Parts: sequence; structure tokens; C-alpha cells
Amino acid sequence: MSILIVAEHDNASLKAATLNTVTAASEIGGDIHILVAGSDCQAAADAAASVAGVSKVLVADNAAYGHQLAENLAPLVAEVAGDYSHVLAPATTSGKNLMPRVAALLDVDQVSDIIAVVSADTFKRPIYAGNVIATVKNEEAIKVITVRGAAFDASAAEGGSAEQTNVGAAHDAGISSFVGEEVAKSDRPELTAAKVVVSGGRGMQNGDNFALLEAIADKVGGAVGASRAAVDAGFVPNDMQVGQTGKIVAPELYVAVGISGAIQHLAGMKDSKVIVAINKDEDAPIFQVADYGLVADLFEALPELSEQL
Repeated sequence: MSILIVAEHDNASLKAATLNTVTAASEIGGDIHILVAGSDCQAAADAAASVAGVSKVLVADNAAYGHQLAENLAPLVAEVAGDYSHVLAPATTSGKNLMPRVAALLDVDQVSDIIAVVSADTFKRPIYAGNVIATVKNEEAIKVITVRGAAFDASAAEGGSAEQTNVGAAHDAGISSFVGEEVAKSDRPELTAAKVVVSGGRGMQNGDNFALLEAIADKVGGAVGASRAAVDAGFVPNDMQVGQTGKIVAPELYVAVGISGAIQHLAGMKDSKVIVAINKDEDAPIFQVADYGLVADLFEALPELSEQL
């Protein structure tokens, strides 16, 4: 039994979610191979070869994969997948875009967003915004799976010495093209990889008040997130959204400020190790999942907290 992982990378380095996916693959068991498809992506391939537990890296270096468009990448993955029992990718925006296409090309059912491995063909995944955990058995010859990174520890990025093999296939579907991107740059850690996340909701009242959260996050080396309500209100950009339709996080500490605790938001953060809630409404649902709760006006509590830090 062998497992193929589709690496998520920026051509220079691996994204953290790939390391979590390696851990999920190791729990399934078997030889673990990583496919690195990109343009001038040798640095990312070298990083993949160094990951502990990986025995082989397939390198598809071609201009067609430069921006890893799903329309071009899916035929490549489907072509390579014939030699594997499992094909895995992180359940990120990119993975969710790619893997259903791969499953369709292979004519198999996909198992999405797994949070636990029961056996080589049985997995657990959340449904109904995480209120129910379904155990799913997949009897397909090739199992196409996306992995919720927050549910698995990251594999060691060093210690491996996998062999590298070039894949010559080049698929350019010609139905899409990369136009441009606007990347938000920050000195803070990436939201899904941060050990501490400080999030604000509609109670922040406006985007300027998120500076209160940023001051705290900077002092503890954390990232700043937001609820969907705050994003929909235009307080902050949607790449900061935590929730079922945003990013799934599971940091060591999650601080929810001015967030009521709608199911959509809880689905994205309730696996955090410690949850702290600050809200002036003592009946807010967020207190039902919080390990520590402070009923207070956030505009008084946050400056005091920042001063103590």
C-alpha cells in the first residue's frame, strides 16, 4: 500500500498543512510519496524530501503548474494516482478546489475533511458544522481524501532523505489562466499555523478597533482572526475569517473577543486547546465552549490585558 500526498507550496517552501497531511498518511500506513508540482520548484521538492517519514518525492516542474491552477494540476494528479491506494491533500482552499476534480477524473467518491484515521479504509469527519462526527468507510480502489490539518500534529520537517523522481507530464487545460494576486503580508504568524489566535467579532464595532487585538497578539506572538460577522460587516478582510466558511484553527490558546459564538464560528475553532472568551453578554453561546470566560466590556478589558502583558 502506498500513499500519494499532493504538496501545498509556494515553489520555494512547503506550506505547514502539508506536514499535517504527512502525519495523517503515516496513521494510514504504507509508503508515503509527495507530489510537488510547480515551476522552478526544486527548493520545495528538497524541503519535501527532508520531511520525516517520506520515502519518495515526485517532482513535476513545468510552467503549466507555476500557479498550481486546479484545472491543470488535477489531470496530473489523476494520471499519477493509478499507482497509489490513497491520494491525500490538505483541506485548504487549494485542496478543496483540486481534489474533487481529481476524484471526478478517477470516477471515485471523495472523503472530505477527515479528522481521524480509524483504519486504512475508515475515517472520521465532521458534519453539521462539527456537531456530529461521522465514521465513513471508503471501499474505492483509490481513496481520494482531504485532511483537516488542525486535527493532526505536524510531521517533522527535517530528518528525512527521500529520493526524488522527475515527472515529465505537462497538462495545460487552456481553460484558465493566472491573472494576479493580492497577498496580505504580516510579521505575525499565519492564522492556521499560529499557537495563539486572538479573534474579534461584531462587538469590535469597527475595523480600527482591531488594533486592540493586534497589540495583544504582537505581545504573545500570535495571529489575529475574526468572526464571519466581523468580516461581513467590512471590519477586516476575509482572509482573517475563522469558521466553517473560513479557516479552521486549533491553536494552543484561542481568545474570542466580542464574539457571540455562532455555530459557524465554533466549527472553526472549538478544537483549540484552551479557549478564552471576553463578552459583555453573560448568556453568549461562546461561554459554553470556553475554558475561561470574562463577562466585561471589551474596551475596558483589552487595554487592561495589554498592560498586564
